[in-house]
Amino acid sequence: MADVTVMGAGIFGLSVAWACLGRGVSVQVIDPHGPGAGASGGVVGALAPHVPENWNDKKAFQFDSLMMAEDFWAGVQDASGFSPGYARLGRLQPVPDDHALHLARARANGARTLWQGQADWEVIRADTLDWAPLTPTGWLIRDTLTARLHPRRACAALAAAITARGGKVLAEGALSGSVVWATGVADLDALTAHRGRMVGNGVKGQGAVLAHAAPEQPQLFADTVHIVPHEDGTTAIGSTSERDYDDPATTDEQLDAVIARARAAVLALRDAPVIERWAGVRPRTRSRAPMLGAHPLHEGQFIANGGFKIGFGMAPKVAQVMADLVLDGVDNIPPDFRPEASL
Repeated sequence: MADVTVMGAGIFGLSVAWACLGRGVSVQVIDPHGPGAGASGGVVGALAPHVPENWNDKKAFQFDSLMMAEDFWAGVQDASGFSPGYARLGRLQPVPDDHALHLARARANGARTLWQGQADWEVIRADTLDWAPLTPTGWLIRDTLTARLHPRRACAALAAAITARGGKVLAEGALSGSVVWATGVADLDALTAHRGRMVGNGVKGQGAVLAHAAPEQPQLFADTVHIVPHEDGTTAIGSTSERDYDDPATTDEQLDAVIARARAAVLALRDAPVIERWAGVRPRTRSRAPMLGAHPLHEGQFIANGGFKIGFGMAPKVAQVMADLVLDGVDNIPPDFRPEASL
């Protein structure tokens, strides 16, 4: 019998289980498909912040989580013996025109306050760097808050850390103790069916892995494409956002277009072979924020869902506030993150 049962071994489920285990309770994670089998088993791993302006609860929550990430993932690596591929190496983005240049410099001023002196947003000359996207103006935005990790390895490391600290990661089992549902699109579909209107939906994403080694370089964001060098000597690129699709697991010409845009933006990738293509469906709530709190369908139980594109970046803070709620009854969840925001 476990004190906490987490249904779902994606990034939210595993992170919540890890945080609860760290509070000294017994934990089991149940997922018939295994850790990181769904959307959390992707390839990109861009932990990128929203722009530092028009501050709100979502941006503040994300900032806190990104600042927690280094210690969070170091603890996972220490416990598991496996690297999640985390590194805070920053990000470069091209500045396309004079208007964007003016806006980027204004945002630098905002970052000094909103990021509390813990990270920088600055405008720099592109000709000072060897690894950079092409930029029409010759200028780049560089921020030092963005980080990367390897999604699959991160999920595997979390599962191993939970097991190493006495928790269980199971394919099946009986519910016991406090129950947290972190089952992604399946749970959002159930909520939509129950309410009779859209509460959340799955959005397909496609990504690719290229054989190009730049493990100490920052990630790039150019022409809506994330380009993320990983510590294993590969570079991941992605992704599409498809609300309408026929097959959730196949890749097609939409990924070809992403690859082409990445090659056009970064000269170093022009001849890099594609060694993997990936597709998966990510859970997005109607509010576009994570859904955290009391489960609308299961009385006395909880939900942690809706990571969409920012699940890995949000995970450390999501784990913290869910452990507070589940174990101590302390509710630190922002209003926009509550289930009622999407119901």
